[in-house]
Amino acid sequence: MPGYSASKEQLLNRLARVEGQIRGIARMVDDERYCIDVVTQINAARAALDKIALGLVDDHVRHCLRDSADADEVMDAVGRMLSR
Repeated sequence: MPGYSASKEQLLNRLARVEGQIRGIARMVDDERYCIDVVTQINAARAALDKIALGLVDDHVRHCLRDSADADEVMDAVGRMLSR
């Protein structure tokens, strides 16, 4: 049951920014930019995705959590985020 406190449009805008970051990273590789600069940009894109995911989990906990089965679902999602 989607119920985002951030609007769908806001989420899509954030994801579009990350998509732009990824395209920029691809250009950096194509241009043979300094490896550490590429890695820095990859970390920035990952951090942006993590922030989006954490916001979605936070919304879910605050608005959708009803019982222990829901808590298990949230913990599984958080575990997947942290396992990488």
